[in-house]
Amino acid sequence: MPRQLPYPKDGDWSFQDLEAYHQEIARVAAYYGLDTYPNQIEVVDAAQMLEACASSGAMPINYRHWSFGKSYLRDHAAYQKGHMGLAYEVVVNANPCIAYLMEDNNLMMQALVMAHACYGHNSFFKGNYLFKEYTHADSIIEYLRYAKEYVEMCEERYGYGRVERILDAAHSLQHFSVDRYKRKRSLTEAQEMERLRAKIRDREEHFSPLWGSHDEAEERARNEALARKSRDGYLAEPEENLLYFIEKNAPKLQKLEREIIRIVRMIGRYFYPQMQTQVMNEGWACFWHYHILYHLHREGLLGAGFMMEFLASHTSVVFQLDHKDKRYRGINPYALGFEMFMDIKRVCESPTDEDRTWAPWLAGKNWQEMLPEAMRNYRDESFIRQYLSPSLMRKWRMFAVTSGRSDDFYAVDYIANDAGYDGIREKLADQYLHSNRMPDIQVVRADMNGDRKLLLRYTSKAGSALERKSLQKTLAYCKHLWGYPVEIERLDNETGEIKKIM
Repeated sequence: MPRQLPYPKDGDWSFQDLEAYHQEIARVAAYYGLDTYPNQIEVVDAAQMLEACASSGAMPINYRHWSFGKSYLRDHAAYQKGHMGLAYEVVVNANPCIAYLMEDNNLMMQALVMAHACYGHNSFFKGNYLFKEYTHADSIIEYLRYAKEYVEMCEERYGYGRVERILDAAHSLQHFSVDRYKRKRSLTEAQEMERLRAKIRDREEHFSPLWGSHDEAEERARNEALARKSRDGYLAEPEENLLYFIEKNAPKLQKLEREIIRIVRMIGRYFYPQMQTQVMNEGWACFWHYHILYHLHREGLLGAGFMMEFLASHTSVVFQLDHKDKRYRGINPYALGFEMFMDIKRVCESPTDEDRTWAPWLAGKNWQEMLPEAMRNYRDESFIRQYLSPSLMRKWRMFAVTSGRSDDFYAVDYIANDAGYDGIREKLADQYLHSNRMPDIQVVRADMNGDRKLLLRYTSKAGSALERKSLQKTLAYCKHLWGYPVEIERLDNETGEIKKIM
């Protein structure tokens, strides 16, 4: 019988213990064929973890912004008062993949975190199609380093306040900085980094005490290019990437301002896949920490005490509250993702007649081939449409409701039976569709030879409306970047009626 890995009763650990666990976890991950980036594991204290979580996306390096400091002070105060705990881990999509482990974690939790983050999340980052399409893990850290230097140079030379106003405005539009439907051939982070180096060299060689010269020839070329793509100021095709459109076409922006907007846009693009894959990403990581540690237990390397403690932590993460529970706040993404991957494995290994009818492409197949295929080729919305089984809907006792005109009345549309499976699946998938979570706002008009007014169009669904106070603030930021009036109209997707909002 192999010798068990060290597990002190007090949960204390040494770096030699961490290395021993990591070697075994890596071995089992390789046995299951998990393809990962190399791992860089950092052990941090509470202050460092708070600082990492407060930074945009928990990146190890980034430019400075007041909102990051505000998040840190808020979380630090809540942590000091005992109103919130700290994350057990933070993982960064980079090559090498960076994982932060809390030094206060006991040895069991460190092992769970390494299996979860270093091999679960890591393999998802490397394999999923959205991360491949929108991120470049090889160069993101280096790009952020140069972006930080560039913003700091602008602050030093042209004033902190002026740079801050551009960053504030760009951050307000960061969620509208991605091409979801039409694809532009974008630069990789490596190419962006080289472009940024050249920009810095140019500013060093041609330093001006002004914010940046106004290039009339460049403005004329932009206006002519936009005029060729529009008619009476209306674009031939609406532009969904609002921040990109402003960066390229805003009449009054100087070169350095456009560069700062580009930096914010590129970083927003980097985080876009994470917004669409939370169920899959967390479910995949939970599935693999569960299987890796159970594998080590079956080999005799982990004892019963370790596993009892592990199962207590694991079940608290993947536990789904009943809808009648006062603590219920919706579906737990960890629970749904984990259960769906476990269900795929069940259908592959022990299919029922129902499974063979519902998912013939899964029934009886090798789960170690089918699971990676699901991980690589789907996002949350399409994953649920494809893989949420009737068996799992019954197990979770799912049903779909529509609220009435008052909170006292609800209509049950579907229950988990033959007539309701498709309806439940579609309703749930729609909740994870990005276009249903974020308002559909596009640029439709920008008359560069006339009033230069920017016209945005919001396409509403099922009578939805924008929150007016938030809209006013966002339009004010948009106007600051554009330099001229900005208006927004509402298109009712059902009736086709267009009405000006403000």
